[in-house]
Amino acid sequence: MANPEQLEYLQDSADDWNIYRREHAITRPDLIGANLSGAFLLNVDLSGTNLTGADLTGANLTEVNATNAILTNATLTSATLSGANLANADLSNADLRQADVGGANLTNATLLQADLTEANLVDVDLSRADLTGVAGLKMNERP
Repeated sequence: MANPEQLEYLQDSADDWNIYRREHAITRPDLIGANLSGAFLLNVDLSGTNLTGADLTGANLTEVNATNAILTNATLTSATLSGANLANADLSNADLRQADVGGANLTNATLLQADLTEANLVDVDLSRADLTGVAGLKMNERP
C-alpha cells in the first residue's frame, strides 16, 4: 500500500513532489498500488520509486526521471512516457498497451513479460534491456 504522505505530495503538484524528493533524498518512495490514473506528472522525479501494481492509465509522464524505479505489474495503458528516463527500471509484467514511449531511455531496463502492444516505440533506447517474453514488440522497432 502506498505511503499516504508521499502520495499526497505527488497528487498535490509536481513541484511539491520534487521539493519533497530533494528534502528526503535518502528515502525510497513507496507508491505501491497507487491510483495515479490520468495524473499529470511532467518532469517528476520518480527515481528509485516503488510503483509496483500502480495504476498510471492515461497518465502524463513526459520527461519523468524514473531511473531504477520499480514498475512491476504497473498499468501504463495509454500513458505518455515520451522522453522519460527509465534506465535500469523494472517494468516486468507492466501493461504499456497503446502507451507513447517515444524517445524514452529504457537502457538496461527489465521488461520481462511486459505488454507493448500498439505502443509508440519510435526512437526508444532499449540498449541492454531484457525483453524476454515481451508482447507486441515488432522486430523493426528494436534498435
